[in-house]
Amino acid sequence: MSSDFSLEVADAIHSAAIRVLRIVRAADAKAEIGPAQLSALSVLVFAGPKTLSELSHAEQVKAPTMSRIVQALVSQRLADRVRSPEDRRAVRIAATRKGHKLLLAGRERRVQLLAQRLSSLAPEGLQVIRQAALLLVGI
Repeated sequence: MSSDFSLEVADAIHSAAIRVLRIVRAADAKAEIGPAQLSALSVLVFAGPKTLSELSHAEQVKAPTMSRIVQALVSQRLADRVRSPEDRRAVRIAATRKGHKLLLAGRERRVQLLAQRLSSLAPEGLQVIRQAALLLVGI
C-alpha cells in the first residue's frame, strides 16, 4: 500500500475519532465532574495507582495542573493519596471505590449512547466497524 493511502486512512480515522468523542462526550455531563478530572480518574481506574509525576505524564499536563486535578478528585472522595509500601516518602494516587463506580457508570453511559447510534447500521456495516476497532486497538 502506498503512503498516500495510509495518509488517507489516517485522516479518515482522525475525523471519525473526533466525531465519536464528540458524540460520547454528551454522556459525560452526567458524571458531574470536569473532563480533566474524568480523564485522570480513567487513568487511575484502568492503569492503577500512579505518582503525581506519572499521572501528569500520562495526561500530558504539568505537575501543578495535575496537583489541582488530584486535589479535586480527593476532595470529592474519588481518589486517595496512598503512601508507597516500598518508600514511605512516596505518595501514589489511587481511585477509590466511589471513583471506580463513577467512572464505570460513565463508561456504560458512553457505550450505550454509541450503541444507540450504531443500531441504525446494517449488520455488515457493524461487522466492518467491529473489525476496524479490533485492528485499531492493536496498533
